[in-house]
Amino acid sequence: MVDIIRTADVRGEVPRIEGTRVAVLDVYELVVDGGHDPADVADQLDLSLAAVYTALAYYYEHPDEMETVRAGREADEEALESKSLSPPGELIE
Repeated sequence: MVDIIRTADVRGEVPRIEGTRVAVLDVYELVVDGGHDPADVADQLDLSLAAVYTALAYYYEHPDEMETVRAGREADEEALESKSLSPPGELIE
């Protein structure tokens, strides 16, 4: 059986697949937002297909929590972009 867990010392306590660093939101973004086949995502991330479907089920069963996780990720990305010394998309040499 595949479990979804949260631990303070791994990935900032976001829900993830037990025994991995793969977050539920990572799986959702690849399958739903990215349009990738669940079997391909399982193969790419070295997961069982059951783990992919468990992560997707968790996402849909906990919409408020997942929205909070998504908002936190977007805030982190914005903070990193604002600290960047170069314009977005420009490589630093």
